[in-house]
Amino acid sequence: MTLSTPSSAPPGPAGPFDPFKRLLRRRAPSRAAPGWGLAVSLALAVLALPVLAVVYLAATPDENVWPHLASSVLPESLRQTLLLGLGTGIVTLAAGTATAWLVTMYRFPGRAALDRLLVLPLAIPTYIAAYCYADLLDYAGPVQTSLRAYFGWSTPRDYWFPSIRSLGGAILVMSAVLYPYVYLAARATFVQQSVCALEVARTLGRSPMGVFWAVAFPLARPALAAGVALVLMETLNDLGAVQHLGVESLSAAIYATWLQRSNLGGAAQLATVMLGLIVVLLAVERIARGGAKVHHTTGRYRAIPFHDIQGWRGYLAAALCSIPFLIGFVVPCLLLVHYAFGHSAAALAGGFLMAAWNSILLATLAAVVALGFALLISYAPRVAPGPATRFAVRSAGFGYALPGTVLAIGVLIPLAALDNSVDALFRTTFGVSTGLILSGSIAALVYAYVIRFLAVALGGLEAGLERISPNLDAAARALGETAGSALFRVHLPLLLPALGAAGLLVFVDALKELPATLLLRPFNFETLATHVYAFAALEQIEAGALGALAIIAAGLIPLVALHRAIAGRAGNA
Repeated sequence: MTLSTPSSAPPGPAGPFDPFKRLLRRRAPSRAAPGWGLAVSLALAVLALPVLAVVYLAATPDENVWPHLASSVLPESLRQTLLLGLGTGIVTLAAGTATAWLVTMYRFPGRAALDRLLVLPLAIPTYIAAYCYADLLDYAGPVQTSLRAYFGWSTPRDYWFPSIRSLGGAILVMSAVLYPYVYLAARATFVQQSVCALEVARTLGRSPMGVFWAVAFPLARPALAAGVALVLMETLNDLGAVQHLGVESLSAAIYATWLQRSNLGGAAQLATVMLGLIVVLLAVERIARGGAKVHHTTGRYRAIPFHDIQGWRGYLAAALCSIPFLIGFVVPCLLLVHYAFGHSAAALAGGFLMAAWNSILLATLAAVVALGFALLISYAPRVAPGPATRFAVRSAGFGYALPGTVLAIGVLIPLAALDNSVDALFRTTFGVSTGLILSGSIAALVYAYVIRFLAVALGGLEAGLERISPNLDAAARALGETAGSALFRVHLPLLLPALGAAGLLVFVDALKELPATLLLRPFNFETLATHVYAFAALEQIEAGALGALAIIAAGLIPLVALHRAIAGRAGNA
């Protein structure tokens, strides 16, 4: 029997779309759009400018205090930062992985509700959790006060109580609100694992725990590494929690060197050390993910069957899964609600409404600008494919790894230089001073937010563009559309859901951001984050409770959407 090639087949009857197909074949080859490549290069330069500025200032400070910093500040700050990251990483890995495995593999009382509730602590920023637990567990707090009243103790010498304002306290508090990063990564991975591999391990005599260590954990290791990396990035970025709990981290050292010692060059030198830590962290995370690539060899997937846990063991599993949720969400929220009801008048008089308006304004501007940059960068590979645009897409999201303190220094330096140049020009030409147009306004904050949260917008838009067939690009070109008009007339309407989701994520992240806001805000300009920070610094968290609850409420919105996406992927898992 012979097989005829397509070229030897007799031509069939002409279809109604054949002329259009021939037109597409004739005109589909696209020409690279050099304008898009240039625009992306300029956008990447704008985004990378703060990092270059930090390195430049660190190498050329006005006053070289590096010997003093290297001998008296850096060793302890680096030690506490590494210990804080190590402790938080271990606790979040254990809590997130264990709860995800129990919820995915076992049926016990309250399992379905806990699946939804375990992600909620991520809505609480680390600094708000620190303020709550410091107020709750300090010597004058309600817990120790109740213990003294019940047992008749009168002084601290009569009893021992662990200090919340310590490195250990910071590890526990930050782990309680950051473990959902690992939980979400582990949960998403466990529900996608092939039940065949798990059942084969069971037939070979593995216990449920044996299946976890031999099969499930190795398959989930890349996702767990990504989740822990996010936890460590948030730990490095934190400023409010470490300051309030007395941890001398690198972020706190940068803040103190800049504002308390008035030495921006020394702060930039410490910032370069933190940049080095970020590079090491990203390299380790990539190695951990890249060295554990696992591929399923079967397409037979079905929902993972639950193993029923009966009796007291089921209630024990429910209690174990409830502990992270109770510590990370319920306790802080109950305390804040109690304070908010009793001090709402003080909060409103203390500038809550103005801080809320400023936060909404800043977050909206940041979301709009970030979406513009993300749309430009993510669309460029479709119209100007090549190594340069691919590199731009991969590199543009680096800002998410930059701590807010480092980013603030990098943003301030070029904007202040530009302001000084414009001011000098206007003084010479017109005899008037322009002042600090950029570095003294909310423009600096928007710039910092865009750099820091561009990765969030890019991820959403890239996912949206991947769902749009390249055939639409070819059809648009065949009809004479340019790359820009095709973007606005064809792709943009299809990207509206992705734009909305990505914009919401950027909005919420910008609303919660504290370090960059604290360092770059104009004088007498408060956001919800700095509003809460100011009251906590005065040990008056009660007056800032309403602002804290507003931040938490905003953070719940994307978490609900994210859980629905994972639950939809899980099916019946």
